[in-house]
Amino acid sequence: MQQDATSQPVDPASTAAPATDPAATAAPAPDTFAATPAPMATPADPAADAGMAPGAVDSDAAALQQMGFDRLLGKLDCVGWTVLITLVVMSLGSWFYIVVNAIRNLSITGKMERVIRTFWDTPSAADAVRFMEDQSKSEPFSKIALDCASAAAHHQRNEGSRLVEALNRSEFIDRALRQAVTRESSRLEGGLTLLATVGSSAPFVGLLGTVWGIYHALIRIGASGQASIDVVAGPVGESLIMTALGLFLAIPAVLAYNFFVRSNRKINARFDEFGHDLHDFFATGARVEGAAPKARK
Repeated sequence: MQQDATSQPVDPASTAAPATDPAATAAPAPDTFAATPAPMATPADPAADAGMAPGAVDSDAAALQQMGFDRLLGKLDCVGWTVLITLVVMSLGSWFYIVVNAIRNLSITGKMERVIRTFWDTPSAADAVRFMEDQSKSEPFSKIALDCASAAAHHQRNEGSRLVEALNRSEFIDRALRQAVTRESSRLEGGLTLLATVGSSAPFVGLLGTVWGIYHALIRIGASGQASIDVVAGPVGESLIMTALGLFLAIPAVLAYNFFVRSNRKINARFDEFGHDLHDFFATGARVEGAAPKARK
């Protein structure tokens, strides 16, 4: 047995040390930090930073677009159109009378002192009446003076008649003056009733549109089961626009009404002063001392 074990030949290649690859042993180990690329920073999401869902920003933008005036016109029903048309008609009427009354009052206040002063500075009554006849038809002081002169001439032509026996010259002229002053004062008040109506009722008409828009918002909330902004944006926008339109109409109407009432009060005071002077002049036939007005500051 020992002889067989020792006499067995040994392979020199199997006992030799294993050969190593010179390239493998000479190459240094790669740098793991240089081989691994650094992670790139991702841009921050504004919706995520604000704690919002990614689609919340788009949803809010779409909801804001539903609150525009063009979307309002496309979604109005019969009640909404009635409210909107009513507000538009009230707006046209109020602004029409604001412009007309402003032009008329500025024209009267700009001419009245010159007309009154020229009337009293004219040497004769015939020339003064002729000057008043040359004035425009919209000038109120000339109309009052002409009515007074006409009443005095009519009473003088009918002396000895039953008219003169019933009313003396002073009473007849006073009656004509009162009618003329009342007529011209009523013309000054044209459109003030509409301005007062618009100023007092326009906010309530807009409030009706507001209530109707909120009613639509509640219906949409009940149908969708949620109260997100994209659900209620349209009806709420309708409500806000109607409220704004009502206030936009009421504020100018109230301011214009107060301005014209004050302006008309000053003009009516001049009517009364001029009428009293005219009565004394045509009743007595003599010019009243101090009747010519001084220029007012």
